Amino acid sequence: MSDVCRGASSPLAASLTHAAVHETLRGDLSSVVYRSDTEGTEDGEQEELFSCDALLGRCLGCLQEISGQWQKQLPPLPPAPRPFHVSAHAIRNTRRKMEDRHVVLPEFNQLFGIADGVGRAYFAVFDGHGGVDAANYAATHVHVNVARHEGLEQDPGRALRESFQRTDATFLRKAKRERLRSGTTGVCALLEGDRLHVAWLGDSQAVLVQRGNHVTLMDPHKPEREDERNRIESLGGCVTYMGCWRVNGTLAVSRAIGDIDQKPYVSGEGDVTSRPLGGTEDFLVLACDGLYDTVSLPEVPGLVLGHLRENGGEWQGAAEALVTAAKKGGSADNITVLVVFLRDPVSVLEDCLAQGSGKEEPLFDFGGREAASDHAA
Repeated sequence: MSDVCRGASSPLAASLTHAAVHETLRGDLSSVVYRSDTEGTEDGEQEELFSCDALLGRCLGCLQEISGQWQKQLPPLPPAPRPFHVSAHAIRNTRRKMEDRHVVLPEFNQLFGIADGVGRAYFAVFDGHGGVDAANYAATHVHVNVARHEGLEQDPGRALRESFQRTDATFLRKAKRERLRSGTTGVCALLEGDRLHVAWLGDSQAVLVQRGNHVTLMDPHKPEREDERNRIESLGGCVTYMGCWRVNGTLAVSRAIGDIDQKPYVSGEGDVTSRPLGGTEDFLVLACDGLYDTVSLPEVPGLVLGHLRENGGEWQGAAEALVTAAKKGGSADNITVLVVFLRDPVSVLEDCLAQGSGKEEPLFDFGGREAASDHAA
């Protein structure tokens, strides 16, 4: 669809996409549906599946038709989304394959035709393992399930949590049908008006920075957590130490989408936290464990603020600065980082620099790269 929408603003492209998908789903789809083979399905039942190529062709046809109509007369559209400064950087690093995926969707309402007057933006990082299928699936489906959840407006936290579960359940059906063994951790942030909702599975993490200091939002799902160990053992599984704590001697995370061979010990049920935003929050960082393996949460503010200071407020490279610090610290994993600025980056830097001590010394350590290098040594 990108070719048809080329040249359009992001909000307009999102609204066009929504209109095209809506029109496609309204039509007769019998010609693009087929029945799967019975092998691998529950009780030998067949499943009705879409032919991807045929469905895409139908949707592109609708998109071209709607684009032509809108060029003649533009319909009323949802209000433009709040602008966000988002820095993103992802590298394969020393791994053979890149199994991370990330989603940046400030146009959440426009993409799904939500017109209730509440601004929404969605950001996510998925860290795949055992292949990229689960991460691809989660990056494609979680936000769709959130948008279609009947409780989104009343209880966004529940919508996020249950969307993780629904995505896990539908991916497991796909995994059984196609004999896939991959899984993925994930962390998602939904900014809704003046509230922040964060949902997670596994050890990908989100950290909020407020007035230059980190705010811990979550406790990652690792097998060594007492509640996770008790849950796994109560189901008949075990937690053993093999270089690190692992579920049944294999996975180093205790919750994930997918991992069909490790269900139910590796749970697909996520956790959610919600908090109000008062306007003093600086930025939000979402990243996979490839970052946090060598960069601690308290180091995150200094690394980002250090980059802003060294580059005169330039914010596009903030995520890359975190990735570079993780690499220098010895991380060999895939690394994906999103930095979502909740205020203007220049204002963030100015306010933090102004918060010096009585001896005119800064309160924050801006020597991020050097500090990370020393930490690794």
